[in-house]
Amino acid sequence: MKLGLWIFACILLIESISMIFLHNNVVHSRIQQELESLKARGNSHRDVLEISTDPDTLHHIGLMESHTDTDVVITDSAGKILLTSETVNNGMKRILNESIYQVPRNGRIIQADWKKERYIATVTPFNGDSENKGYVYMFKNTGNVEAFVSQLNRHFLLASILILFFMLITIFFLSKALTRPLILMKEATKKLSKGDFSVSIPVRSKDELGILAESIQTLARDLNFVKQERNDFLASASHELRTPLTYIKGYADIAKRTDLAAQERVQYLNIIHEESEKVTRLLEELFSLARMDLNNFPIVKERVRLAPFLHSVYEKVLPAFTNKEIHLQLDCSDDLYLDVDPSRFEQVLLNLLDNALKYSKEGTVTIQAFKKENSTQISIADQGIGIPNEDIPYVFDRLYRVEKSRARATGGFGLGLAIVKQLIEVQGGTISVEKNGDRGTRFTIVFKENY
Repeated sequence: MKLGLWIFACILLIESISMIFLHNNVVHSRIQQELESLKARGNSHRDVLEISTDPDTLHHIGLMESHTDTDVVITDSAGKILLTSETVNNGMKRILNESIYQVPRNGRIIQADWKKERYIATVTPFNGDSENKGYVYMFKNTGNVEAFVSQLNRHFLLASILILFFMLITIFFLSKALTRPLILMKEATKKLSKGDFSVSIPVRSKDELGILAESIQTLARDLNFVKQERNDFLASASHELRTPLTYIKGYADIAKRTDLAAQERVQYLNIIHEESEKVTRLLEELFSLARMDLNNFPIVKERVRLAPFLHSVYEKVLPAFTNKEIHLQLDCSDDLYLDVDPSRFEQVLLNLLDNALKYSKEGTVTIQAFKKENSTQISIADQGIGIPNEDIPYVFDRLYRVEKSRARATGGFGLGLAIVKQLIEVQGGTISVEKNGDRGTRFTIVFKENY
């Protein structure tokens, strides 16, 4: 309703101004035509009078004007009336008594106010011989003009009513067409605010309303995904916490027994300690993710020469790989540099290398750094058990684990790769994962040069 009223008010204002302007122009043009017509008739009589002013000529002019809606008064140069086609009334006298000076040969308009005066009038001088001089006054009763204006007003009023009628119908349907999608969007947002994300808004156009509808639909899908992800996250987090807490409670109950041998009690206490450290690590990783989500995770970038940096990481992890009889290979040229936080970036590489070590039993793990197009790329490829194709899109999700059994031997909570992804993105890079040939996995980190 408000939209319709606003449109109606705006169009009504524009229409009113246009109609008033058009009406005034039409009336003004009509009056000017009448005045020019009067002046033309006066000029015509002037041409006749400059030839002869005898009584027959004057009678002929008077007779001509008596059969029209105009009146003529002819005076000599002293103002004496020589001829009148109608009896001179007070309205004519006021105009005739006005002083006139230097009237041009083509005549002059001496009365144009049709609203206040009874007549509109023109005067034209005629110059014959020395005794044949004077003025031709032409009069037109403003009653005829007022009748024309009155008829014009009726036409304009009828046209205005028709325009308003069709304008109201147009605005009604236009406002319906404009507000219907808005009402649908309002209902959809109400559902979203109540937690119902199963909304469907038809997108019928590519204009701003269509873009808005598509945005709300996208928002609903994203919120539904976030809700599902949150539920899955809470379920996974509770599962990850429940298992070690169950171990801690169970072994604590056993350790409290008085008949337990000292060696067994120490063994159970070690398990309790191990599980409590596991809970601590899980909570630390969850806290790290929360800080990253709140943009409260300190990142201090500096220019890092990649070759010595990667070599230091290589030296740290090499004993673990050697102990498991897995060959670790580093390939990096000396001219590569990155703007990264060294400690955070080292955390990323150690996490990826730990995964490669954990899920590989033999073969080679390769660290490569190289330039490609307008980016610097670092890849870590192993020849381990690999990741199934159906799991690849989800490996960076929080608490997602490819190994669903959550065996204690493999460890981990499914948070490492989520942290890796956020650490890479917060430093301006991207990370992706793919199969490494027939078996194994390749993680690729990409930093564009503008970073």
